Amino acid sequence: MASLSFGLSFVKYHGLGNDFILVDNRHSPDPILTPEQAERLCDRHFGIGADGVIFALPGQDGTDYTMRIYNSDGSEPEMCGNGIRCMARFLGDLEGADAKSVYTIHTLAGLITPKLESDGQITVDMGKPRLSPALIPTTLTGGGDTVVAQSLEVAGEEWSVTCVSMGNPHCITFVPSVAAIDLEKIGPLFETHGVFPAKTNVEFIEVVSRSHLKMRVWERGAGITLACGTGACASLVAAVLNGKSDRVATLELPGGPLKIEWAADDRIFMTGPAERVFAGQVEV
Repeated sequence: MASLSFGLSFVKYHGLGNDFILVDNRHSPDPILTPEQAERLCDRHFGIGADGVIFALPGQDGTDYTMRIYNSDGSEPEMCGNGIRCMARFLGDLEGADAKSVYTIHTLAGLITPKLESDGQITVDMGKPRLSPALIPTTLTGGGDTVVAQSLEVAGEEWSVTCVSMGNPHCITFVPSVAAIDLEKIGPLFETHGVFPAKTNVEFIEVVSRSHLKMRVWERGAGITLACGTGACASLVAAVLNGKSDRVATLELPGGPLKIEWAADDRIFMTGPAERVFAGQVEV
């Protein structure tokens, strides 16, 4: 449990504009902040400002480190794709000359393995997508063992949705233009829809070509963000399942591009940047 008041050292990073407060928590197996403290620090007017706070904790079950994250609303997601790239960069900066090129990281979504590439990019083995409705989770089944191109009514309109879990839930729908979506209005209605018992992230996808998809995202617990790594992975899977994309494509997000590959062994690989913004200390 965090103390009532102390000075917190932190470093801020972003992955394509999806920004995080990184905390060196290697001395303790539990986050040194409460969800309420994290929420205050994420406030863009009265705090540091971020989409979430990420804690680098000691490893579990033989892994190098453990990742925990609190969203800007204080909720805790299972994983974050842009966040784990930022954590990998943070670990490399912490370790300096002793830094590894590949880390094994325990998350609430399972084992994740990011690799620091020589060109500054970070490639993350995101594991295999989960397509079973019970694992997403969603009660939207359509009578099958996957949720692909199923009808869902939101705000009085019928949407064709595909649901994928990357350790966290995603609802993907294809639209003619992502720019035309009133994301601030429609995003929360998808997130809190009754067919998603754990709420959901929602991605709107515009197909430019079979190797180029445009994406906008409403993130569960964070709202509109400039990028979502797990969402990009889930969106490629959804595009392949709907016959709209090849298994390797560039996902163009508001914050920049991610390269996503759904490999033959069913594993998803995400490649993109993570950049240090600034370091500081704040009274918590």
